[in-house]
Amino acid sequence: MNRLAASNDFAQARTTLRDWLSPLELCALAAIWGISFLFMRVAAPEFGPFALVELRLAMGALVLAPFLYRARAQFPLRLWPTLALIGAINSAVPFTLFAWAAERAPAGIGAITSAMTVLFTALVGFLFFGEKIGGRRAVALLSGFAGVAVLAAGKTAGASIGWAVAAGCAAAFLYGVGLNLVRRHLAGLPPAAIAAATLASAALLMLPLAASHWPTQAIGARAWGAALMLGVLCTGLAYVLFYRLVARLGAARTSMVTYLIPLFGVAWAWLLLDEPVTATMAVAGALILGSVALNQRAAQ
Repeated sequence: MNRLAASNDFAQARTTLRDWLSPLELCALAAIWGISFLFMRVAAPEFGPFALVELRLAMGALVLAPFLYRARAQFPLRLWPTLALIGAINSAVPFTLFAWAAERAPAGIGAITSAMTVLFTALVGFLFFGEKIGGRRAVALLSGFAGVAVLAAGKTAGASIGWAVAAGCAAAFLYGVGLNLVRRHLAGLPPAAIAAATLASAALLMLPLAASHWPTQAIGARAWGAALMLGVLCTGLAYVLFYRLVARLGAARTSMVTYLIPLFGVAWAWLLLDEPVTATMAVAGALILGSVALNQRAAQ
């Protein structure tokens, strides 16, 4: 009887710890993915987008390689062309677009546009995969696109950021395509192993571009540190944390991280890079995050 009571107490303690730990880990993941835009802002001007993305992909794949090795029997050769395609759509090209945007606009701009991923996932599912989209989700999409228009029309320090906003939105759209492809073609496979395989495939695809555009000038320690953190922390370790949360909370609850990434991205850039938070960014961010919240409620 005492053993049973002790077992119940232990199980209750684990549940309590999990209930406290999960929100902290969600915030930690949002903070990590939010600061990735700061690291791109620091490293992209010295590396250029192609070399920086190659380093990010390769280091992220190395961190996740043990998950792929453990599940290697589930990844036959015939599956790798699909993995390569998804790696290009979901990693190589959007990472490059965000890095290109980071050379031309504050880090907070990329963080705000990244929140459009949720809306584009719904839109791609409707346009190409026959998913239904009701009136509430249609309003959410319109609100999100209005936020993008407000953001693209703004200026920071007198410079137009329209092309950077367009690049960020294109990256978010590709994320939406990639997520739909993963859902339909890679269902049932271990998610962390999928991430390792697609990152490794994307790294191989990017290698010729990275080699031909490798910087000829010396790279400073600050840029190298930012690139290292971008690959190891913001890509490899962040995916590990993400899939751990999905396993514990489910995909729907874990997706709440989407609301926090822009807030952390803007806050990190303001705190560490002294980038201004403009009224345009605040209005656009409110519209986009509000649309994401409305879309999530409509999807439930």
